[in-house]
Amino acid sequence: MDSGKGRDDDNAGRGIGDDEQGAAPNDDHGAEMTDAVADRNAGPDSDERVDQHVDEPIAQVEEAVAESLDGPIGTEEIFKAHEGGKLITASTLPLDSTRDLSISYTPGVAQVCEAIHDDPKLTRTYTWTGNNVAIISDGTAVLGLGDIGPKAALPVMEGKAQLFGRFAGLNAVPIVLDTTDPDELVDTIARLAPSFGGINLEDISAPRCFDIERRLDERLDIPVFHDDQHGTAIVITAGLRNACALTGRRLEDLKVVISGAGAAGVATTRMLLSAGVSDIVVVDSRGIIHEGREPLNDVKATLAELTNPRGLSGTISDALDGADAFIGVSAGHLNSEQVARMAEGPFLFSLANPNPEIPQKIALEYGSVVATGRSDYPNQINNVLAFPGIFKGALNAGAKRITKSMKLAATRAIAAVAAEDLRPDYIVPSPLDPRVAPAVAAAVEVAARNDSTSGASR
Repeated sequence: MDSGKGRDDDNAGRGIGDDEQGAAPNDDHGAEMTDAVADRNAGPDSDERVDQHVDEPIAQVEEAVAESLDGPIGTEEIFKAHEGGKLITASTLPLDSTRDLSISYTPGVAQVCEAIHDDPKLTRTYTWTGNNVAIISDGTAVLGLGDIGPKAALPVMEGKAQLFGRFAGLNAVPIVLDTTDPDELVDTIARLAPSFGGINLEDISAPRCFDIERRLDERLDIPVFHDDQHGTAIVITAGLRNACALTGRRLEDLKVVISGAGAAGVATTRMLLSAGVSDIVVVDSRGIIHEGREPLNDVKATLAELTNPRGLSGTISDALDGADAFIGVSAGHLNSEQVARMAEGPFLFSLANPNPEIPQKIALEYGSVVATGRSDYPNQINNVLAFPGIFKGALNAGAKRITKSMKLAATRAIAAVAAEDLRPDYIVPSPLDPRVAPAVAAAVEVAARNDSTSGASR
């Protein structure tokens, strides 16, 4: 959970699915993940599944979190906390006199306007844009709830804004847009961009999210970052770095299976490849992704080209044979027989919420390192370890985009915070660790200034 208030809203187990939208990350039937049913459960294929699972995930998360806190969190307490929203806009200057008013507003403000008109770069200095992020969603892939629409997504975006302020000292404005059309989203966000120093895309379903982010990145001169993709991938990679350090392995030698080819799965694949992992097999709801499989959309066709060097085909069980690491960013369950097919002492990152793909009892029996997306288990893979510091570092550097080198720097910084005290139940820092965001920000700022493609000032 990100804010310490009992909500796992920004961790990797958001149930980002493998196809057109975010999966509801749970298997309410409680069935073991056989080849036939597990892949089918990896993501919803219709709105029906979303409707069926709106209530259960919330209840299960609340129950799980309550067990790890001082006492249960009741519905009344939750709704009371949200009354009137969770954010305010406050002035940084006093307005107690006519002089104050003349400086902050008219006539004094006109001088600042004219200066910015003559030199637009002064916007960062004399407005809040240099310290301000827009959190933008269309509500199509919210937590494990799926497509619940923009209004229902707004409480999550407010919570995200709280995290930016708490961990990075950044202003953040939640914006939900009443359209799911990619062209309309891109145009609208681009028109809003002059008010902000960066754009955090949030809870936008795959595969649309890939194209939306790419187009905005090309069009705007401020950082654009889809946290569901890259935040997840960065923290997973940091966790794998430390799992390797703890067990004397190397990223380059791992055979990794990724369950889920949506936003998080695709970005994690790319991040791990950049970090040096060469043997990755990605599995979606129809089995192993490989070049001979039809049909594949453009995103999965590219994945097929980049992954599966041994040319595997078949089911998730076939992919798991001899694998060193499992990363679940889908839903459903693996059973003990499937996990037993992996190499000895595998890394098991089961990130679906509230029910990890591998039940914790099974994971602890077989895995040398076990991570989940849950706040009540050790090694929570939580995006809040990444996005506040990444945006802080990018804005400090005046970067125009967030590059691969900046993301890799973030993975190393997160890993380094936990590196001195590594143990099987501590491969990533706590989401509330105050050292993380400053460390990430510093590393990302340096990486941005050293990377000419970031557009950062030098």
